[in-house]
Amino acid sequence: MKNNELQRIKTINQYHQLMGLPSPEHPLISVIDSELVVNLQGNGSLSFVFDFYAIAIKRNFKGKMRYGQQEYDFDEGVMSFVAPGQVFSIENDVSAPLNATLILVHPDFFWGTSLAKNIKKYEFFEYSTNEALFLSEKEEKIITGIVAIIKQEYQSNIDKFSHDLIIAQLELLLIYSDRFYNRQFLTRKKSNHILIDQFEEVLNKYINSSMIIENGLPTVQYVSDSLHVTPGYLSKMLKTLTGQSTQQHIHEKLIEKAKEKLSTTQASISEIAYELGFEHPQSFSKLFKTKTKTSPLKFRQSFN
Repeated sequence: MKNNELQRIKTINQYHQLMGLPSPEHPLISVIDSELVVNLQGNGSLSFVFDFYAIAIKRNFKGKMRYGQQEYDFDEGVMSFVAPGQVFSIENDVSAPLNATLILVHPDFFWGTSLAKNIKKYEFFEYSTNEALFLSEKEEKIITGIVAIIKQEYQSNIDKFSHDLIIAQLELLLIYSDRFYNRQFLTRKKSNHILIDQFEEVLNKYINSSMIIENGLPTVQYVSDSLHVTPGYLSKMLKTLTGQSTQQHIHEKLIEKAKEKLSTTQASISEIAYELGFEHPQSFSKLFKTKTKTSPLKFRQSFN
């Protein structure tokens, strides 16, 4: 495979073949140790799209990984999660040692289990690589312990309990990862609060400029793109630290601006709705009443 060439990998067996690995023990799941970037000749990069889930625990990886334009240097223990259909790239210095474990799981492996539906609630599968999960030493021991059980079952003779045991451990792994992400949002307060300040700045600039009239209501995608983070990561971080999602913050900011216009200008309700990016005044009035328990007109009248 040529460097910088995008490779779509439909099956786990195809990934094993590409990396020069023995065939997987199971067609729908694989546990790979320290083989994540084999087959890179010299320094270079590979870009992939998987049709399956990938969970990676990486240590001592002297290289760069990226999703789209997002890039991160890995030099300590981290976890990252890739959902089917995501594009990601690896740039690696093959002279540096790699200590990593990669779990590949095809969606069909979840068929008929709780994870078939629950996998969608783990939003970190949509995070960018620079939003990876950093593990404390204690957390890493918990994760590696779970991975060891998955690997043991994967490598053992398959019996009627194997599938259920692996599913149970995978779900436990994801629950712990969710908990550790929540801890990360709380412990990295300084960087997260900087992000919140930047979020407020982006939102204020948009709402107080002609962009809101030209482009309509600010979207979660627009704000997250402006901050160079994924929508899921931004919303989860805001929810953890402030109790409100990105969309809720946007609505609060719009209502704040609406109250200002209603109380300090003579513009009509329809004009204010238009100035705030709403296509229909009814949509503005409905949101305002939902958030304030009163209509825009009654709110204005309370100032007279």
